[in-house]
Amino acid sequence: MAAATDIWQAASPRRRCSAARRPRRKDVAAGSPETESEADSGVVLRRLREAGEDLLISDFWSSALETIGGCLRKHLEQLKTSVGTLSDTLGNLYLDPSPEESDVAPDSIPRETLVVGTCHWKCVCYGIGNFATCVIARNQLTFLLLFLEKCQIPRSHCLVYDPLFSQLEIATLNALGVAVLSENEEGKRSICGNPTIFYMLHCGTALYNNLLWSNWSVDALSKMIIIGNSFKGLEERLLTRILQKNYPYIAKILKGLEELELPQTSQYMDIFNDTSIHWFPVQKLKLLSTDTWVFQEEPDYQDCEDLEIIRNKMKGPSAADVNSR
Repeated sequence: MAAATDIWQAASPRRRCSAARRPRRKDVAAGSPETESEADSGVVLRRLREAGEDLLISDFWSSALETIGGCLRKHLEQLKTSVGTLSDTLGNLYLDPSPEESDVAPDSIPRETLVVGTCHWKCVCYGIGNFATCVIARNQLTFLLLFLEKCQIPRSHCLVYDPLFSQLEIATLNALGVAVLSENEEGKRSICGNPTIFYMLHCGTALYNNLLWSNWSVDALSKMIIIGNSFKGLEERLLTRILQKNYPYIAKILKGLEELELPQTSQYMDIFNDTSIHWFPVQKLKLLSTDTWVFQEEPDYQDCEDLEIIRNKMKGPSAADVNSR
């Protein structure tokens, strides 16, 4: 297993279709905007690496992995039942330390992984925030990158979007090898049959409601995992009539999911507070009334106050077109 610092190295450049040619390094004069941008990106990568080193040795990291691992075990067994052969689809789940665990260097990622083998997981991250300047956002991104490594999900299989990303942050994410979406989907992404983990910490409630609407079927929901704001917490904080009127898909799915809260530690209290991992057991989904699935009206939030998400005001192809990529 590669050392932990390898996660923060720039990935090999991906081929891009562009009429403009990026200037070669030798063509760029010292002190130019290009070199300044590269220097800034280097600072951000260094801060991410430092945050990763702190996270790896924290009690929160080991406890969070144990919580998430318990959920993944159940979810993978569900997928095994639905497709027949787990190894053909997602690989084998393995959470026990390898025999060589005692030989791992202190700066290495522990050799136990959440998922190994041929794995077709995809990951979508919404609303991570301005990680170049915000410590909370930077730690949340750090957790995501380490989580991808643990689950052996290639970074190229992780889609990331926040409407507030700066050009520096987009360049940094590209250097890390994750895919940055170019359009604000407002969370309206269909998984198209692919088992997908959505990483959505501290996002607006409408984003979760939109995501559920886009995957409103037993088959799709049973293939999804959401790491984000506690749905139980939403139920407790919002009046029932407000939840049912403004966020009907969240209201309807509360009896069809299982939720595990991520552990709370003082070091990461402000970063992962109110965060849970959610999955949707088939047996629970099938117990929901038929009327639950008949209602499939697209959310519009015209009468909703304090929406807490940035709407897509651009004209052109819809978010559904992006999902086909």
